Amino acid sequence: MLYIGTSGFSYQDWIGPFYPENTDKGNMLDLYARQFNTVEINSSYYRIMPAAVFYHLQRKVPADFKFSVKANQAMTHIRDKNETLFEEFKASLKPLLDHHKLGCILAQFPYSFHYNSTNLDYLLWLKEKMDGLPLVIEFRNNHWIKDVVFDFLKKNEMGFCAVDQPPLEGLIPPLAIATSQLGYVRFHGRNKEKWWQPEQAYQRYDYLYSEQELQEWVPKIRQIANQTTDQYIFMNNHYKGKAVKNALMLMKLLQQKMKTDSTALNKGTQDVVGE
Repeated sequence: MLYIGTSGFSYQDWIGPFYPENTDKGNMLDLYARQFNTVEINSSYYRIMPAAVFYHLQRKVPADFKFSVKANQAMTHIRDKNETLFEEFKASLKPLLDHHKLGCILAQFPYSFHYNSTNLDYLLWLKEKMDGLPLVIEFRNNHWIKDVVFDFLKKNEMGFCAVDQPPLEGLIPPLAIATSQLGYVRFHGRNKEKWWQPEQAYQRYDYLYSEQELQEWVPKIRQIANQTTDQYIFMNNHYKGKAVKNALMLMKLLQQKMKTDSTALNKGTQDVVGE
């Protein structure tokens, strides 16, 4: 199953570019879910969400809609092995689990999280504390791009988050790799001028992909799909609704590719029958 959406949905600057004027914040997810079948929840990175919040969110979406929930920053950036925090985090997800709407947990680590034995051990500890919840790991530096790491993730059933971001030294290149039954891709934009030292936080993700740039990912997405059961794709270039525009654009490109392949398959079958 292919799930395409955006990183977050309740942005005030999406009113106009995506949401109708005067849209109430409480109605945003209802409107969003008419276009997309998944969303990445980023607010959980900053604080543990009350279970009641997820209960009300899941009521606003169809039965087959999935939520990807970002792990709290204390789990990925502080890493003090606070077991109480993990229990609170998992308890908050119960409404999503009860209604079969949890896609996976995204653990996004900082650029300073380097490949070494200590951090590999931490990943194993993180996996253990998630108690079987589907887990995807996003690395931010290319020291992790090694076959031994991919083998490690596969052995321990942790997904690899593929990324599209600026082609800057030290960052992870655009790779079509899956290490579990979950494929995962995040589009961060290619704003290399503002990536390292943006004047405002939003500037890093102020980028609109061209159709040609997204087309580069169509064969990669299909390659990941061949290795997985479910695949999640999220646009994180959220400034002024650019993520929405690009998510819809990518959906159209993938649909066009499917139609082209179907036409070619039918023609091939007719040719064989004709012979």
